[in-house]
Amino acid sequence: MTPVTLGNMVVGGNHPLILMAGPCVVESEAHATFLAEALVDITTRVGIPFIFKASYDKANRTSASSFRGPGIDEGLRVLAAIKRRFNVPIVTDIHEAAEAAIAAEVADVLQIPAFLSRQTDLIVAAARTGRVVNIKKGQFLAPDDMKHAVAKVVAAGNTRVIATERGTSFGYHNLVVDMRGFPIMREMGMPVIFDVTHSLQLPGGGDGVTAGLAQYITPLASAGVAAGVDGLFLEVHEEPTRAKSDAQNALRLDLLEPLLRRLMAIDAIVKTPDAPAAHGAPSNHG
Repeated sequence: MTPVTLGNMVVGGNHPLILMAGPCVVESEAHATFLAEALVDITTRVGIPFIFKASYDKANRTSASSFRGPGIDEGLRVLAAIKRRFNVPIVTDIHEAAEAAIAAEVADVLQIPAFLSRQTDLIVAAARTGRVVNIKKGQFLAPDDMKHAVAKVVAAGNTRVIATERGTSFGYHNLVVDMRGFPIMREMGMPVIFDVTHSLQLPGGGDGVTAGLAQYITPLASAGVAAGVDGLFLEVHEEPTRAKSDAQNALRLDLLEPLLRRLMAIDAIVKTPDAPAAHGAPSNHG
């Protein structure tokens, strides 16, 4: 395992859990700033390293009429303002190779969307910026397929790469998460993030929108942390029913702190060195 360093934050190895969180998309400057402030307060209080997440454009929406965001210029302006004001690192999606260098002027982590996880030019362009590259595993890929995507980043001269699990297609309108995938990907030598939000999507399951099952965030996140992930990805909204993207998958803001405390407790157990084996033969008595 090669941990990834981002400022004072270390992702991977036996280091504590980190969190990538924020709204799915920049809905407005006021809204993104409000959520950033709330998330910084919560993560500071519970003591979890935090990266603010929001997209300036959602290029793979279900319907052409769905809200996509403010676009790259305005979106990056908002994210830059949040970065300056709260001194927090930023992660955002890029969809085309030409966006990589522009987004890298603001974002500390460039995220490759799952549907684009085999797009060589996009991955290489992200790698060449020198920023951390977070590749989401395509819904159509097996965990060990990610070695090829990661190799593209490394071959471009960048070893700062993270893989993110976000579910695997399982029939129509459904995703499942194979918990074996976390150790399989970690054994390839890179940190692994668990995108709980998008793992609970029902892609295309709504009428022109993506449906989801946010009620299962807690058990799924708990299972992932128990399986040894290095970080979590959560989309958060103060009123998910009004969110302009991924409304049915987002975690309600007031539920974040208790969830984080639960997950950090699980993480502490998982990352405690194994106790010495007991001396003597095991007992046959039940």
